[in-house]
Parts: sequence; structure tokens; C-alpha cells
Amino acid sequence: MVEAASRSEFGIKGRSQQTLSSRYGRDQWKDPVLLGLIHSFLKAGLLLGGLISTRDKGTPQGGPLSPLLSNILLDELDRELSRRGHRFVRYADDCSIFLKSPRAARRVLHSITRFIEGALRLRVNGEKTTICRPVHFELLGYAFVSTYKKGERGKYDLRVARKSWQRLKMKIKAITRKTTPASLEERIERLNSLMYGWVGYFQMGKIWGKLRELDAWVRNRLRYCIWKAWKKPNRRMRAFRQLGVESGIAYSWSRSRMGGWAIAQSPIMRTTVTVERLAKRGYQSFTKYYEQIFHDSRTA
Repeated sequence: MVEAASRSEFGIKGRSQQTLSSRYGRDQWKDPVLLGLIHSFLKAGLLLGGLISTRDKGTPQGGPLSPLLSNILLDELDRELSRRGHRFVRYADDCSIFLKSPRAARRVLHSITRFIEGALRLRVNGEKTTICRPVHFELLGYAFVSTYKKGERGKYDLRVARKSWQRLKMKIKAITRKTTPASLEERIERLNSLMYGWVGYFQMGKIWGKLRELDAWVRNRLRYCIWKAWKKPNRRMRAFRQLGVESGIAYSWSRSRMGGWAIAQSPIMRTTVTVERLAKRGYQSFTKYYEQIFHDSRTA
């Protein structure tokens, strides 16, 4: 597999500007508002150290114009790869080409580099361009894992990349942080909003097993928030009594010297602040929602 990135210079002078203008004319893009907006971006100055300086080429990395210019200039690359019959994915200026052998990958990398730098007059970023196996590759938050099935050599399943899991956990931690001034209902509402978007995006990956672990961790964090919200021992004892705990056990646990996180994972919290009771407050597990949309997509 070839993972390539182009280092494009979309200037307002010189060959790159002429190349861009030729794309406009050839493709017959006649929207004056769009063209004027693009040229305004290209002519805009740079703010460096509080001072505005002029530039004769280039656009800021990660700027709003960069994906648009990438799609304009690399449209020919898409057509060339399709004409050759390659399987590929391109997002902005990052392109991944999937091939069967390292030898084929080296051959295609050489020819495509020549095409990009010759026909398109762009430069290929050698630091980001690599040949690798799918298990070492990530794209748009996804990664690949072998199917590990007999007779399915060279086949892979989608999974969620490690960095994507880490970002999700950081967002959940921010929502369920005990020092955040929010009610349980507000926390659950934010969790559900995060869950709908995240699971909807990563529903193509094999994530059921990890979602079960994630759900257990999320529920413990919610229990921790509930425990801290009860604050004083007498309030905790009354809460346990209201949840059906015997008075002696409620008194003992309300005055426990265990840490809050240990209490959240203890039997007393798991048997009183149950999944059913959390569901009555609006809680929905990641696993249940994933199974729901996975079933709907299979039956659609």
C-alpha cells in the first residue's frame, strides 16, 4: 500500500497560479463569486508577530482554502488513478493507493510521483510518503486489522485507530469530570450527543467488544459524579436507604474511607445506581446504540 502526500504551493504568481487558472478554464467554472473568493484568499497577507506581511505564493497549512485547492489540482490525479484501475482513497492532499505486493507498490509510487511532479507540476512530500502494510496504516480515524480467518489471507477489517479512542476518552472525561458544575441529566445529555456522532461515524469498524468496556467505564464515572454530589455522609446514607439498602449497610458505606473512584466501582454503587436506574435518567449505552444502528443498516 502506498501512502502519499503532496506538498502543494498555491501561489498568486508564477506557474502554480497559471496551473490553477487553466483548471478553471478547462473545467468551465464560471462562478465569479467563487473565483473572486479564491483569489481574495490567495492575495491575503500573513499576520506574523502582529504585523501584516505580503506573500507571493503559498496558502496557510490547514487553512479553509487548502482542501478546496487540493480538490481542484488533484482532480486529475483521481482520474489518472481511476484510468489505471487502482484502488485508492484521497482526502484533500493525502492519497492512499492499495496494491497487492511491495513490488507493485514501489512501481506505482515511482510512476505516480512522476505524474504529480511532471503533469501536475506539484511536489510530493517525501517525508510523509511511505509504503506500508495495512495494519500499520490509519486513515480518517480508522485503522485495519487482519481478519485472522483461515483461507482469508490478505483480507482486513476496519477498526478504530488508537488516537481516535484516546480522543473519545478525553471528551468523555471532560463531560464526566466531578469538578464540572453540571447535573446528572446535563452530563447524560452531553454524553448522548457525543455518542450519536461518534458511533454514527465509526459504525463500519469492529468496535462491539471495546464499546462494552467503554460503557462499564462511563457508568463508573457517572457513579463517581453521583457519589461526589451526595457530598456528606448523612446525605449518602439517606440516598442508599432510598435505593433500598438496609440501614446498617447504608450507614457503613456512607462513612467508608475508600476513595471516590473505588466507591464508584464497588458493589454498593453497582447494585444501587444500576443501568436501569441510569436509563430512567436518559442514559443510553454506546453498545446498545451501536447495535441499534448496525441492525438498522443491515435491514435497510
